[in-house]
Amino acid sequence: MRSRNTHQTPLLAVGLAAAILSTLTPATALAASTASDASTAKDLLRQYTQQKLPWKRCDAKSPDTFQCATLKVPLDYSDPDGKTIDLAISRLKAGSARARHGALLLNPGGPGVPGLHLPVDPRMKFPAEVKRRYDLVGFDLRGAGRSSPVNCGLTAEEQADRPYQAKTFPQDVDRVRTIADKCRARAGDKLPHLTTRNSARDMDVIRAALGEKRISYLGVSYGTYLGAVYMQMFPQRVDRIVLDSATDPTRIYRGTFQDMAKAAEHAFTRWAAWTARRHTTYGLGDTPAKVRTTYWKLIARANHKPILFEGRALTGADIRSDNGTFFHVREAAERIAGLKKAAKGKNPAPSGMPGQVQEPDDNYPSIAWSFMCADTRTWSHDPEVYRREAIRDKAWYPLYGDFAAAITPCAFWEQGSEPQTRINNKVGALITQNEWDSQTPLFAAQAMRRALRGSRMLTVADGEGHGVLYAPDGSPCADKAATVYLTTGRLPAKDLACQATAGQNEQPRRIGSTPNRRR
Repeated sequence: MRSRNTHQTPLLAVGLAAAILSTLTPATALAASTASDASTAKDLLRQYTQQKLPWKRCDAKSPDTFQCATLKVPLDYSDPDGKTIDLAISRLKAGSARARHGALLLNPGGPGVPGLHLPVDPRMKFPAEVKRRYDLVGFDLRGAGRSSPVNCGLTAEEQADRPYQAKTFPQDVDRVRTIADKCRARAGDKLPHLTTRNSARDMDVIRAALGEKRISYLGVSYGTYLGAVYMQMFPQRVDRIVLDSATDPTRIYRGTFQDMAKAAEHAFTRWAAWTARRHTTYGLGDTPAKVRTTYWKLIARANHKPILFEGRALTGADIRSDNGTFFHVREAAERIAGLKKAAKGKNPAPSGMPGQVQEPDDNYPSIAWSFMCADTRTWSHDPEVYRREAIRDKAWYPLYGDFAAAITPCAFWEQGSEPQTRINNKVGALITQNEWDSQTPLFAAQAMRRALRGSRMLTVADGEGHGVLYAPDGSPCADKAATVYLTTGRLPAKDLACQATAGQNEQPRRIGSTPNRRR
């Protein structure tokens, strides 16, 4: 995803000073709202906004032109003279000094997916014109990757998704309580400040340290929420914002999970119809109902006796736990057909002795839970609420509902440092969205479009998968629209749609002239 921008040397710390004041209690904020106190807040921030960045080559495997630096930011922006943390940032300079427009910050989502190497990530096919005009700037979110990383010490078992089951619910409650306790013990005073609002402030420090009056941004998935929060907090610092595969800012975060379950059912229904028309190829059923029956029989079989597939023994819950299975209808049909063969013993066991199992790195889940639990105060602390919602959602959305509504560590998390940000502004942005993305569904992106009233949205009709832009198998139509906006600053006059067609050099069309293709 991508995010946005802002700054002017005379105004350099003013926006951040206002952001600091917004974290204070009403009484303190009233006292601090005088001109002298605002000036003091600005002075306290100068140590961050006027840092000299010690750029050096990121690593021996990267191009010489790809540089990294470390930036200091406050752990708690309401206490700028208190503890600090490090932010790892990177830069690939614009190809033309004369044509250079500014800096384009990049965020890949999560929250917590490292973004330091995004400027040179081979999977990101940035057009030459974008690379010519922008310094591409990556960064690791506070607590993630190389930015003062937080690790809660979570085991593989604690990191795994679990569906709601009545018989295991007491153990599930204990498991997520343990996760919360581990993070509290390991991260301590960092936890309340690992939030999207503070990450937006970090972005503005990056902007200031880069010497930019405004900043442009491209964020994917969670990165769209980070971009929207930045737009809300620093509207005067925003240049050109692209939000790819957007979340619903009113549903952060439990609602986000539950929306995934709803969207997964839509994708499953579409897949069953597509696969039934290709019964001679996949042998999964010649009607949508038969295809669905085949799938659920496989789930029942795997729950009774795990299916050995691609080197793993998969239970039915394991198969269902990937809510992205039906993103791409062809890939899903091939996978389910493969599972069907494996259930009949046609998938031989891998040879050799299994190696020693190592616990996976837990930085990403540690940061993901930290942000998701601290960003909003809407998480219930009553386990029975999760039980009731899981039972309800399993009935509504059998494919993934019991995963999406299961109890999380947020039930036992301490409150974050600030309330959730309400997104409601007229700042310009371009939102891009695939029709059949079941992680950030079309209806979620439409909600972001409504909250960002100055934005425009481009929908890829029949577009599959999570993430639209600058991908090897992406949409040329969407890429063209984003590139035009980034290089000219001109948003489309109206919302657009284009048809996903392999290899097609489509042209954008107005939504109003395109039939409604949602199913």
